[in-house]
Amino acid sequence: MRIGELSRRTGVSSRSLRYYEEQGLLTSSRSDAGQRHYSDTEVERVSLIRQLFDAGLSSRVIASVLPCVETPGDSDVVDEAFATMTRERDRIGTEIARLIETRDALDVVIEANQRHRAALAAEPVARSA
Repeated sequence: MRIGELSRRTGVSSRSLRYYEEQGLLTSSRSDAGQRHYSDTEVERVSLIRQLFDAGLSSRVIASVLPCVETPGDSDVVDEAFATMTRERDRIGTEIARLIETRDALDVVIEANQRHRAALAAEPVARSA
């Protein structure tokens, strides 16, 4: 299938698909006219790539774990992918903890603002004579 069809079937823009290819995440063959052609298996691969991007992984990290999917019998590849995924999970956990702290700090500021707004609303309005 050509890039437009892969884009339609996956919901991923042609521009993103070209980027995936530049990053070594996706492969295609080329026609004599230079058009990209993809196999049907690339639909699933693009879906996996999207999931990994959505999880916050970089293209570099994704490129390092995808070989685990392609050669699951290679213990070196599997071990390296496991180590990378574990590091990324820990990084995401740390980021989540930081975001929770930031949200909690913002809640304190919001509560102070609400008290201030309530106090202003309770003040009598000054009348001009």
